[in-house]
Amino acid sequence: MTKASIRMSQDLSDVVGIGRRTLLTQAVMVGGSIGALGLFGLAQGAQAAATPQQPEAETGHSYPMARPDARTEMEFRMGVIGPAMLSLVTSQLAVDKATDRQAKEFANFELREAIAVTTVLSQLRTPVPAPDANARATRARIEGARKGRAFDREYMTAQLANHEFLRDLAASYLINSANATSMPEMHGRHLATLAQSTFKEHVVHCKRITEALRA
Repeated sequence: MTKASIRMSQDLSDVVGIGRRTLLTQAVMVGGSIGALGLFGLAQGAQAAATPQQPEAETGHSYPMARPDARTEMEFRMGVIGPAMLSLVTSQLAVDKATDRQAKEFANFELREAIAVTTVLSQLRTPVPAPDANARATRARIEGARKGRAFDREYMTAQLANHEFLRDLAASYLINSANATSMPEMHGRHLATLAQSTFKEHVVHCKRITEALRA
C-alpha cells in the first residue's frame, strides 16, 4: 500500500469513527432495502421507462480520465469507493473552509453521504485502490486553495467532476450487467440503481453552484 493510500485510509478511519454506530445502523437498513428490492425485479423495466429525464444531470463530462466501464459488481464497488473517499476527505475540509452558503450546505450533505457510502462499501469488503495521480492532484488543489471564492470554486469543480464520473460508472455497470442473473450481480444492480439517482441529483446541484461561483 502506498503512502497516499495509507493517508487516505487513515483519513477515512478518523471521520467514519465519529458516527460509526449510527451509520452501521443505516448500513443494515440499506442492506435490507437492497434485499427487498429483489422482490420487484420484474417491475424494473417498466419503472425505468417511466423515470423522468434530467438533461442537466445526464449530459456533461468534466472529469479528465477516460469514461468508466464497470462490468461486474466488484468493479462497480471499487470504482465508487475511491471517489467516495476523496469526497469524504475534501468535504470534511469544505464544511469548515467553504464560505459560499450553497457550497457549504452541499459540503455538509456530501460529507454525510460519503461517510455512509464508504461505511457500506467497507462492510462489503470492497478493496480500496490507491489514489491515482488525478485524485492526488485534486486533493492538493483543494487543500492548497485560499479560503473564500477560490476554495469554493476548487471544491465544487471537483465535486462536479466526481459525480459525473460516478454517474457514468453506474450507467456503464447497469448496461453491462443487464443480463446478469447471479444474486451478487442482482444486488450490485440494485445498489447501482439507487446510487445513480443520487449521483444525477448531485450533478445538477454541482452544476448550478459551480456556474454561480464562476459568474
